[in-house]
This record gives sequence, structure tokens and C-alpha cells, in this order.
Amino acid sequence: MRSRNTRKERMESEPEPSPNVEGPPLAYRDPAFLDSDEGRPVRILAEYLQPLHAFRRYRVHDTIAFFGSARIQEQGPLGRYYGEARELARLVTEWSESIHSPGHRFLVVTGGGPGIMEAANRGALEAGGRTIGLNIGLPHEQRPNEFITPGLSFQFHYFFMRKLWFAYMARALVVFPGGFGTLDELFEILTLSQTAKLDRKVPVLLYGPEYWKKLVSFDFLVETDMIAKEDLDLFRFVDTPKGALKLLQDLLGSEERPEEPSLARSKTPDNPVPKR
Repeated sequence: MRSRNTRKERMESEPEPSPNVEGPPLAYRDPAFLDSDEGRPVRILAEYLQPLHAFRRYRVHDTIAFFGSARIQEQGPLGRYYGEARELARLVTEWSESIHSPGHRFLVVTGGGPGIMEAANRGALEAGGRTIGLNIGLPHEQRPNEFITPGLSFQFHYFFMRKLWFAYMARALVVFPGGFGTLDELFEILTLSQTAKLDRKVPVLLYGPEYWKKLVSFDFLVETDMIAKEDLDLFRFVDTPKGALKLLQDLLGSEERPEEPSLARSKTPDNPVPKR
């Protein structure tokens, strides 16, 4: 027979509760609980609700997302892209500021770190507009840059919640040269568009055709029936800031919008396919 521990033995083996003369903390103010496995759903929900609260407070209606490598430096081998991301973000923000609307339209949003992200936030700030950073804690490279608007800089723990906010608010993407992270973000949005999981189309501009055509053989994907030929219409190649701005303006228009954030809705198979 298995011997049972006595009540005294069990009590001696359990951790001693710390004395708290003021009573236990409220659950949502208990750091030990919030950092525990049981608190994970609360942390995930907070990474949804905190940005939503800020976007409503600052009347952010929608965004244009800039993706690209954190490793590109202004004076480095690919420094051209830093300068052109900065210039394009400046042009986009000047356009955004010219739209007299209750809700702020087409705010530049980045991953909040260095490289192309820094360049885009910097260009938007230089144009006198607000700009957003969706940062994430990583062992290297990723620290919030100094050009993000106070109150619109966010720190994420969960990649999928950060991706949700990129997809949720973006009316278009401009994707500069980058590595694994950039490819991950790019193909996430292309997949959502290809499968019509969002109720609106999100135009994708690939900046730097010589880079992207060498990196990814999109034509080969069509030749091997891995994607349909019409899937190539999900993105466009651009190579100058002014050309990219003109394409964005043609695709998106300049209509006024209300203050509330424009959140993309998830589409079910029974819903009609949104127009391209």
C-alpha cells in the first residue's frame, strides 16, 4: 500500500505564504500571476486592447506599413534604401497631413526598430506627422527608435499579436529589402490577400525590383502551379519614392474618414470575396 503523507507533512512541504497585512493584491495588479502560465491569456488580450485604446485616443483611422531590414544602415552598402524609405515616408506623411479628416489617415507604421524601420519613422517625423512603432523584444537588433511618436510606441511579446495589428490597420504595405523577418511579414499579408481572409484588399508595393526579382522567382511559382497567374496582381514593383507615392494615391484615394480605427474584418468562406 502507498503511504499517504500526513496533513502536517504536506503543509511542511508546501511553500510558506508571504505575510501580507494589507490583504492580497487585485488579480490584474498581481505581477506574479500576470507573468505566470495561467496569466498568458490576459497578456495576449492586453496586447490587443492596449494598442486599440491608444489608436482610439489618438484618432488613428488607418495606416501604411513599411517593412524592411533592421540591418540596413544609412551609410552602409544598401544605404540607398534607407534614404529612399525615409523620403517615401516623408511624402506619405505630407499627403496624410493634407487630408482633412476626423480620423488620421495613412499614418506610417513600422516594426519600431532600426534600419528601414528607423528610416520610415524618421521621414514621417520630419514631415511633422504622427508615426507608429510596433516593437517586439528580441535578443538583438530590436530596440525602439527615437523617431516614433510618444504614445504610439508599443512593445509586444507575441509575434502573432504584433502581426495582427499590422494587418488589422494597414491599407497598404511598402516592403523594402530585408531578410527572414521581412519575408515573414510580406508573405503573411500576401497569404491573407490570396485567400481573401480579410474583407478588403491590401496593396503590396515591393520596393527595389532588382532585389526582389533576384530573391524570389515569382514567375517560377506560377510555372510550377504553386500560385495562380492572377496572384501576381497582389503586388507591384516600385523603384522611386515619387513613383511609390503616386501608386499609393491612385490605389487608395484621399477620402475623409471618421475617428474610429478602420479594423479589417476576417472573412468566412460564406462571405462574398472582396473586390480587388
